[in-house]
Formats: sequence, structure tokens, C-alpha cells
Amino acid sequence: MLMKLDLHTHTLASGHAYNTIMEMARAAQEKGVEYLGITEHGPNIPGTCDPIYFRNLHVIPREMYGVKLLLGAELNILDTKGTLDLDEWYYEHCLDLRIAGIHKLCWTPGTPEENTHGMITAIRNPWVNIISHPGDGTAQLLFEPIVLAAKESHTLLEINNSSFKPARGLDASHRNYTEILQLCKRYEVPVILGSDAHFCADIANYEFVLPLLQATDFPEALVMNHQPDAFFAYTGLKSK
Repeated sequence: MLMKLDLHTHTLASGHAYNTIMEMARAAQEKGVEYLGITEHGPNIPGTCDPIYFRNLHVIPREMYGVKLLLGAELNILDTKGTLDLDEWYYEHCLDLRIAGIHKLCWTPGTPEENTHGMITAIRNPWVNIISHPGDGTAQLLFEPIVLAAKESHTLLEINNSSFKPARGLDASHRNYTEILQLCKRYEVPVILGSDAHFCADIANYEFVLPLLQATDFPEALVMNHQPDAFFAYTGLKSK
């Protein structure tokens, strides 16, 4: 399976990543990636870029080294109401791609039911295209209603490679992502694999999630990374 899409990566602008946009694009070209998403952290993550960074994304070419760029944000789901940390003006005018996810540094938790409500609210936000690392265990969640909401809204759930890195210490990842994949298989819900690369060598690195796809016998047809046309049709995004 040739992975033509890697849509969740970060640059120096996120404050804890280590490459420039041009370095990331060059690495993507060397790995055969056709579409690279660069999605800097939303403003509630310590050390990330100011909102004015997103206002000025229009100055950056959307193709480098033959790689098409989707420049956006990994927004933070802040609470059980599904509040996000940039307002709608940015979604409409500045961002090619909107990812939303829960991060421990800026998340106010509740019960599993309340947490699930917050994530489903983000899933149903018409501007949100992808939910990042829903299985990393940061919040206790009920996955079946999340998968069903994702199917209804055409919002992709990410199977996040970085969640499995030993240094992250996210012990729940294997169990949670296995459940997510099994539910997506049962309900025929597509997913997107995400490298969550914070360094250029990690672009299109899915070393931990590919064995999980095999173990769950997950259908190749439901993996969007090798199907750019299907990805854009499903999400309603415009290809660059």
C-alpha cells in the first residue's frame, strides 16, 4: 500500500518540533508522499505559534518539490462541550485542513460519557475534517458512538503512529486503537493513518499502526492514505 497522504505533521512553529516547512516538504518528496498536511498546534498548547501565524498562511506556496501542501491546525478540544481553541473565522479564511484532538495540557475532563459528548461535538463541527489520536488514552471515551458519529459526519478518525512510541508511555493505545479499528471495520467507516511527525524523518512513518491493521484484518479500501481522490471526496475538501 503506497501511502500518498500524510496529513498530520508539525514544524518549528509548533514549539516542540524540529524542522522548517521546506525541510518537511523535501522529506515528503523523498518518501513519495503526494499530499503533506502541516497542522501546527492550536494556541492553547504551551510554546506554539500565535494565532497571527495562521492568518498569514496565505503567503506560503501550496506546492514544494512536487508535494502538494495542506496547511492547517491541530485544534485543541478543550472541554466536554467540544470547545475548540480557534474561532470559525480562522477555519474559513486561513486553514486548508482542520484537525481536532484532545491534549492533556489543555483538556478539562469529565466522565467517559461527558468526554465522549465533547469529542462527538467536535466531530459534528462542519469545519473539522480529522480527529487526531482518539485512542491515545488522554480521555476516557466510549468508542462506538464516536465511530458512528464520524460515519454520519464524514469526519475521519486518525490512527496515530506516535501514540505507540514507547517514550510517550500511552499504555492504552493498543487496546483503544484495536477497538476503534474493529468498530470501523464493522460499520464500514474509513480511517486516516497519521504519522504526527515532529521531525522530518518521521513523515509517512506508520511502523506501529501497520501491524495493527494486519492484526485486525482491516480492509485496505477503508484506509484513506493511499486514495487521495477518495479522501477529498469523502471530506469535501478541495485538492490543491
